[in-house]
Amino acid sequence: MSGVVLVVEDDRELRELVRRYLERAGHPVRTTGTGAEAIGVLAGGGVDLVVLDLGLPDVDGREVLSAARDGRDLPVIVLTARSGVEDRIEGLRRGADDYMTKPFSPIELVLRVEAVLHRARGAAAADDMTSFGGGRLRFDEVRHEAWLDGARIELTRTEWGLLTALASVPGRVYSRYELINQVRGYEFAGYERTVDSHVKNLRRKLGPDAARIVATVLGVGYRLGWSRDQ
Repeated sequence: MSGVVLVVEDDRELRELVRRYLERAGHPVRTTGTGAEAIGVLAGGGVDLVVLDLGLPDVDGREVLSAARDGRDLPVIVLTARSGVEDRIEGLRRGADDYMTKPFSPIELVLRVEAVLHRARGAAAADDMTSFGGGRLRFDEVRHEAWLDGARIELTRTEWGLLTALASVPGRVYSRYELINQVRGYEFAGYERTVDSHVKNLRRKLGPDAARIVATVLGVGYRLGWSRDQ
């Protein structure tokens, strides 16, 4: 489910990273680095969801959150460098629909944006499922669960990240470097060949069709071999 996303983040590189991932997933994006401009954009309408960094340089991010909630009651996903439980509770208490602590995986943010849009538009719980291969492979983006042929697949956090990263654009070939950075976050500097061992474990759980679901492209990387269901 696509929607116009306003990204309010003063870190230009992070703002552009988030924009690229959201646009790749089919979401029109507007961006700003200041709270004052964000409030002006919200006043003009045309936004379906806000990704908001609370630590803005000009105004308190909570003012932008209030502007998003007043009137249209827009859904908001808060970004913050604060990881404390009390900070998270405070953000949710003030009206945020979801909360992510930096650093984070861009692909996880995209999935959360889509899940929040589903909920905000009153979609039924079943509609939170994204399916592939004629319904054989399904993702519950809210619960972070994957199902194959009706059976739940027990995935580690990294395996879930790999599978959903590949599924974000089915058929697109992702290099190992792209995958490790999507799954482990934009600040992770791990050895990209570790992706191969995680793919091996993931395929073991996917069973006989594993090599078709997570296909190898020699010399390049991996792609999801099944297309997204309409």
